[in-house]
Amino acid sequence: QVQLVESGGGLVQAGGSLRLSCAASGSIFSIYAMRWYRQAPGKERVLVAQCTSGGSTYYADSVKGRFTISRDNAKNTVYLQMNSLKAEDTAVYYCHVQTNRGITWGQGTQVTVSS
Repeated sequence: QVQLVESGGGLVQAGGSLRLSCAASGSIFSIYAMRWYRQAPGKERVLVAQCTSGGSTYYADSVKGRFTISRDNAKNTVYLQMNSLKAEDTAVYYCHVQTNRGITWGQGTQVTVSS
C-alpha cells in the first residue's frame, strides 16, 4: 500500500515562489512516474508536470519555464518548485504516483496566489 503525504501549499503573492512536496511511503515498490496535477473550482483536473523513472520530464505549456519537477530518490519524495507564480496558478495541487502496485493520489494541497 502506497501512501502519499503532500505539503507546501499556502498563500503566496504573485511573482513569488512556492515548493510543494510529496513523500511516498509503504511497502517495497518501484516508482514508474510521479506527477503533479491541479484543479480549480469548476475546472477539470489537469496535468502540470511529470517525471519518470527514466528521467524524462513533461510540463504543461502554462507552467513551462516557471515550474520544475524534481525527485529525491533517497527520501522517495517528489517536489514541484513553482516560481513566478500567477493568479491563474491558484488551484488545489495533487500529487500522483504510478508504481508497480498501481496508481495513488495525494490528498491535495491548496495553492492561492494573490495579486
